[in-house]
Amino acid sequence: MRSRSVSPLDLDAYQRAARVILSNHLVTQTYPDRLALPLLRRWATELRDDLLELFGYRLEVTETTARLFTVADRLEPGAPARTANERTFDRHRYAYLALALAALGRAGNQITLSELADHVAVEAAQVPGVELSTDRAPDRDAFVDAVGWLAARGAIVLADGDAGGWASNPEAGEALYDIDRSVVVALFRPPRALQHLTSVRTLLTGEKPPLDDDLVGLRTVDPRETTRRMRRALVERPVVYADELTDEERLQLALPRTAADVEDLTGLVAERRAEGIAMIDPSGRMSDVRFPSTGTVAQVALLLAGEMADRVLDLDAPELPRQPLPVPRLAELADQLDSAIPTSGIFTHLAEPAWAATSPEDHSEVPSTEPAQYSLLDYEWISAAVDELVRQFGRTFAAQWQADRDGLQRNAIALLDRLQLIRVVDGGVLVMPAVARFRGVVVNIRDRSAQSELFHDAVESVPSRSEEK
Repeated sequence: MRSRSVSPLDLDAYQRAARVILSNHLVTQTYPDRLALPLLRRWATELRDDLLELFGYRLEVTETTARLFTVADRLEPGAPARTANERTFDRHRYAYLALALAALGRAGNQITLSELADHVAVEAAQVPGVELSTDRAPDRDAFVDAVGWLAARGAIVLADGDAGGWASNPEAGEALYDIDRSVVVALFRPPRALQHLTSVRTLLTGEKPPLDDDLVGLRTVDPRETTRRMRRALVERPVVYADELTDEERLQLALPRTAADVEDLTGLVAERRAEGIAMIDPSGRMSDVRFPSTGTVAQVALLLAGEMADRVLDLDAPELPRQPLPVPRLAELADQLDSAIPTSGIFTHLAEPAWAATSPEDHSEVPSTEPAQYSLLDYEWISAAVDELVRQFGRTFAAQWQADRDGLQRNAIALLDRLQLIRVVDGGVLVMPAVARFRGVVVNIRDRSAQSELFHDAVESVPSRSEEK
C-alpha cells in the first residue's frame, strides 16, 4: 500500500483525499468544494494504486475532474439519487437526467433551460412510458430537479436567469447555463455499452464461469477478490453484519488486516462487535447521512434508537418475539429493472452472453449457516414510544412535525432503516445489533433567559449525544 509510505506529516491530507473520492466518486472544480480537486491532484498517483489494490476501483484524474469507477457487488435499492432538498428521484427524474446528459453532450458551450427541455421532450417521446410536457407543472418540477443535480456537480453552471422562475412560468422565466464538457464526459462512463446489456445483473461484478460446463462445480472463488469485496462493503455500507455474509466472506471480514487496510487508507476507525464491523468517521464528512445530526427527524430517530436499545436489552421486560431477516429480493428487483429495458435499443448480435446475467448475489443472498434471530418491535410499541417523545420534547420540534406525528414516525423509521440500525418487516421492525451503540441517549435541557420583559423565560429541550459518528 502506498499510504504506508506517506510521511506522517502528510498522512492526514492523504486520508482526507481518500475519503473525498470514496464519498463523492466525481470531483470537479466546484464539487463538492473548491479545495477537493487540488487535494486529489496532489495525491493522484498514490490514490490510484491504493484504490485499485484494495477495492478494485479505477481512478482517473484530469485537470478539471477526478472520477472514481467503482465496482457494484449488489443492487442497492436504498441508495437513490436525491434532490437538493432530499427528495428521492423517481423514474421520471432519472429519465430526464439521462436524456439531459445526452443532450448536453451534443450541445455547444451554452444552452438555455427551455432549449434543453425541448431536446429532452423530443427524446422522451421516443421512449415508451416517458414524456416531458412543459405545460404540466409536475413535469417541469421533475425536469428542474434533474437539471439541479447536474448543476450541483458542475456539469452546467448558471450564467443568467433562474430555473425556479422557469418552473413556475415557462413563458416568463428562463435560465442560461454554461456547459462544462469535461464534467459531462466524466459523469457518464458505463463499464459496458448499454446497448449490449440484456440484464442489469451484467453491471454487477462477477467471475466468468469455465467454458466446460463439467468444470462449473470445480470453480473456486479467488480469496483476494473476496477480500476486496469485504473492503468495498466496509466503505459502502453503514454496518457489515456477519450473519448476512457467506462463509468465505465472513472469514475474510474476521481477518484483522481487512479492516486495518481500510483504516490506513481512509483514517476511519473500525468498530468491531461479535455481530460485525462498522467504520466510524471521526470527521463526520464521509457518510452521505450524518448520524446523530440536527433536525427534528434525526433527533427523534436518535431518541427512538435509544428507546429501542433499552427495550431489547431490558432483562426485566417480557421477552420480545424474534425472527430472522427477510431474504433479500434482489432477483425480483433485478427482474423489475430488466423489464424496463427498451429491447428495441439492444444490439442483439453484440449482447452479453447468457452467463453474464448472473451475479454473486444470485448465489450468496442466503448465508449457508442458520440465520440469526432479531428482536421484533411492533408498530404499536413504536407509536407509543414516539408519542412519549412528542409529549416530552414536542414543543422543541419543527412546526411541520408537531402537527404530523405519523409523518414524523415514518421518517424517523426510514432513517434508522437506511442506516441499517433496524430492518422494516411486516408488522414492525427488527432491531439490529448496531442500535446498542446509541443506548443511553442523553437529553440536555437548555434554559434560555428572556431578552426583554415582553417575553417570558423559556425552557427548550434539545436531544443530543456526546459521541457522534
